[in-house]
Amino acid sequence: MSINYSKHFTPSLSRYFEETHQVTISDFEFQSTRKEFSGDLTLVVFPLLRQVKARPEIVAEEIGNYLVSNLSIVEGFNVVKGFLNLVLSDLFYINQFSEFYKISEYGHTSVTDSSPTVMVEFSSPNTNKPLHLGHIRNNVLGYSVAKILEANGKRVIKTQIINDRGIHICKSMVAWEKFGNQETPESSGLKGDQLVGKYYVKFDKEYKKEVASLVADGQSDEEAKLNAPLLLEAQEMLRKWEANDTTVVDLWETMNQWVYKGFEVSYKNLGVSFDSYYYESDTYLLGKDIIKKGLSNQIFYKKEDGSVWVDLTEEGLDEKLLLRADGTSVYMTQDLGTAQKRLEDVPALKGMVYTVGNEQDYHFKVLFLILKKLGFDWANSLYHLSYGMVDLPSGKMKSREGTVVDADDLIKDMVEQARTISEAVGKLDSLDDMEKDSLFETIALGALKYYILKVDPKKRILFDPEASIDFNGNTGPFIQYTHARIKTLIQRADFQNIGNFDTLSILDQKEREVIKQLGNYPEVVTLAGAQYSPALIANYIYDLVKSYNTFYQNVSVLGSDNLVQKNFRIALSQKVAEVIYNGCGLLGINVPNRM
Repeated sequence: MSINYSKHFTPSLSRYFEETHQVTISDFEFQSTRKEFSGDLTLVVFPLLRQVKARPEIVAEEIGNYLVSNLSIVEGFNVVKGFLNLVLSDLFYINQFSEFYKISEYGHTSVTDSSPTVMVEFSSPNTNKPLHLGHIRNNVLGYSVAKILEANGKRVIKTQIINDRGIHICKSMVAWEKFGNQETPESSGLKGDQLVGKYYVKFDKEYKKEVASLVADGQSDEEAKLNAPLLLEAQEMLRKWEANDTTVVDLWETMNQWVYKGFEVSYKNLGVSFDSYYYESDTYLLGKDIIKKGLSNQIFYKKEDGSVWVDLTEEGLDEKLLLRADGTSVYMTQDLGTAQKRLEDVPALKGMVYTVGNEQDYHFKVLFLILKKLGFDWANSLYHLSYGMVDLPSGKMKSREGTVVDADDLIKDMVEQARTISEAVGKLDSLDDMEKDSLFETIALGALKYYILKVDPKKRILFDPEASIDFNGNTGPFIQYTHARIKTLIQRADFQNIGNFDTLSILDQKEREVIKQLGNYPEVVTLAGAQYSPALIANYIYDLVKSYNTFYQNVSVLGSDNLVQKNFRIALSQKVAEVIYNGCGLLGINVPNRM
């Protein structure tokens, strides 16, 4: 609860216990009263019985009578076992609303020169294929967490590490060389990332043919997979790349540039951005110096074949390879080096958040533990934002088989679906074609992002595009429509005496509920930042919108004959729209003023 109930009740409660029981108590537990009981605020009595020897019902009854007699904001109470449910006055909520109505960026903490700096890593794609639905969850989740941390007063650097080297990259390169006929994004009309992804799929198809042929010639399946000529060519290309072969490096740079241009379009379509970039080709060797340091400090050990390991069995894990016998890096080597490189680049860095799927949970446990063993104090401020996979009604996605849902195609399809649904509903006659196109895109992205972000990051998602774009229920379009409705209402209103509600003394119960919901916003923002969970913001906004719509449907906003009451209801609507706008902004969702 962000309304500071403690400030209003603690002095009177402490006085009661001093006068009645001669004990000093200054810490009291408050909760919102459960919906099935009458009341606004609940005092939990059980913890107080450690110092007051009496039945909880009796103590609660005595406290209730004392507060009604001595505190004007308490109008009544009821007792349910050890819980004291207090009924607060309308004037209390009017005053509370008057306080936070005047606060700009209500619920958000400004970033200052002394704000701690945090780096949030997300996206981190491979340069052998376009972004897909799984990347969309990663991007919207990481971007939203960055915005939420910023709203909690942190200076945030949004970054990614681009996986631009390795055997999977070489597979696309080999396939393009053999089957591409010099095809380019310009000649094909494809985005660069889609073109390169096309050849990653082509490699897999041709590779399977070669494996089948070798098996037919008498090799075992395992032998055939290792001896297929295409795979051997990809492995040779990787060796040449690592040897800095000019021809291979030139092709690698060309195809990567195609992909980067394609990614830029996808990020723009998705509405996410970055402040810095790291590339695996620049960082994959950085961890070797850290490995040497760990060896000299006997934190790591070397096996007879020359490979380097760390033993984490005492920590409940296992032994982890850090360098291969031939001295080449593994992912852990790279991640150790990249973490230190980022700290060198940003010395003021106070934390790093890695937005990576939950299949890498173990990897990050090991990474953080190794950094702590190496004595890096900043390792305590690293966090793995682990999230579940995204499934489709048709099943799992597989990049190499070409069965993924391309991010750009998905967004395009959802925009068209938003167009169809919106035009069927009507009410768009006042918009020109450009405004309509912008609105359809806003609705589609709001539907997509909200459907993903309303789910706890750790949970797996079954993404249903049709359900996500519904204008009713717990969806982005439903929230966007409510914001547009409020903005239209405010535009129609003759709004006077803004923020002056001194003579108002009576509220409708529906107004009280909206004020309570508004009062919760700062605490939800704080909690979402502490838990790295946009789902808390998303579901809070939905609850606020439900509460407001109940108010709107049952209470006349513009029809009141009382000017002060009318202006209060307009101001209440205005603040709800502001919180919807700011809260959706933390999710990376735009809200239109007209729908």
